[in-house]
Amino acid sequence: MSESDSDSMKLFEKTIEVENVYSGKILELTREKAELENGSVAYREVVHHSGGVCVVALTDKNEVLMVRQFRYPFKEVLLEVPAGKREKGEDPLQCGIRELKEECGAEAEKIIPLGRLYPTVAYDTEVIYMYLATGLSFGEQSLDDDEFLEVERIPLDEACRMVMEDKIPDSKTQLALLKAQKLIGSMSER
Repeated sequence: MSESDSDSMKLFEKTIEVENVYSGKILELTREKAELENGSVAYREVVHHSGGVCVVALTDKNEVLMVRQFRYPFKEVLLEVPAGKREKGEDPLQCGIRELKEECGAEAEKIIPLGRLYPTVAYDTEVIYMYLATGLSFGEQSLDDDEFLEVERIPLDEACRMVMEDKIPDSKTQLALLKAQKLIGSMSER
């Protein structure tokens, strides 16, 4: 193997074989055989998920629209920014617009990308796209049949304080709120 070939393998794991273990409504699970950079073989379990979006929707009074809902895996009610699952191939921005309307009955004049988040890099392909929405107008919610939530308005500074006090454990909500606060702060300094 030439030096350039070994450099291209550095830190890289080559997929050799993929076994589909489970296919469900929102995810697939595969068991994959991978060749490591030293030539040895390891097995990886990978959750395949189409990803999602979350939206920090900010009112003219600098309040964030938050949703309180039961999260089954943790058996607790969590406070989060509006969010939802992307359909395969769905544009993240369009998904964010749809989710904001469905969950909060809100539409935005302006939507600013806040980046993307890989919530669980060791075993999950999920990518969450984050947005800041301003210039809100309100209509009716349009929740899914199996979706139950309450919408709250919380001042942005208070929501960020709640993140720092460990009162909001959801990762997408934490990062999106803190990024929105930082962006808004840097925009007002200009």
